[in-house]
Amino acid sequence: MNFLFGMTPDELQSLAAQMNFPAYYGRQIAERLYKGDVAEIDAITNLSKRARTALAAAEYETGIYPPSVSTVSRDGTKKYLYRLHSGHAVESVYIPEADRATLCISSQAGCRMGCRFCMTARAGFGANLSAGEILNQIRSLPERAALTNIVYMGMGEPMDNVDNVLKSLEILTSDYGYAMGHKRITVSTGGVREGLSRFLQRSKCRLAISLHSPFDEERLRLMPMHRRFPIPDIMRTIADDPFPQRRISFEYIMFSGLNDSERHARALARLLSNGDYRVNLIRFHRIPDCDLSPSDETSIENFRAFLNSKGIPTTVRASRGEDIFAACGMLYDSYTVVIR
Repeated sequence: MNFLFGMTPDELQSLAAQMNFPAYYGRQIAERLYKGDVAEIDAITNLSKRARTALAAAEYETGIYPPSVSTVSRDGTKKYLYRLHSGHAVESVYIPEADRATLCISSQAGCRMGCRFCMTARAGFGANLSAGEILNQIRSLPERAALTNIVYMGMGEPMDNVDNVLKSLEILTSDYGYAMGHKRITVSTGGVREGLSRFLQRSKCRLAISLHSPFDEERLRLMPMHRRFPIPDIMRTIADDPFPQRRISFEYIMFSGLNDSERHARALARLLSNGDYRVNLIRFHRIPDCDLSPSDETSIENFRAFLNSKGIPTTVRASRGEDIFAACGMLYDSYTVVIR
């Protein structure tokens, strides 16, 4: 089966040419897919009946489908599970707040990066999501009309699937697509170098770097990918950002007795002193069979206050959806996980 959703107008025009349709049919398909919210080929009524029949006969579908399972947290957070055509599953998380509504989306089924603190890493790598599968988490969200922000912080490492991530960002931000502002979209990465470089060159969306320790040896213990993508390489890569107005933030999960001391705060402040960076402190959410522990609230607040005193804007991310395994680092392709 072939899917139209996630294709750019150029790709759709090429498809039209292959099927001996007028080239402008490609633009018309894109218009209905992204502006008209059609879910079935028969609903693309700006195409002739003959063209729609031919697409169906060639085994084309839109590729738009609803979530298979939804779960609601006591704090109002909602987690959605999508069964992919490949047989894999991914989760996305809708986080409503007073003045904004954020959707955390996945870019891979599973992940190959192996971070100790992350449930997704336990699943290993399953598959890269296509641009359409990434976008479908937004398109098929029941609360889509209320969305204000999108973060690529769900399952997977976005820069490990950079081709499809960049295509999804193009469709999200282009006039022919959903025309979202770049400042409303943030992409997170542990620092995969090639993907990060391409993202910086081709997208103006915001960037978040998963850091979690300013010290190489400690970060390596938390994130095996650090061996290939160390902190100095990340800092050199983002220093060459062609869009200096882009917001770049650093995500820092707080682990008790591991990375929450004043020594760590001072080292982090030195690392970030030469740029206009922000820090998001994140509470660690316990996962099965992991010996890491969350920092207490006093340690988190002291860490935040120190960084702010050094002129580095620092906030503490609110924990949402922990009771339904929807908080940071807890996404998985199963609803049967139990904390021991």
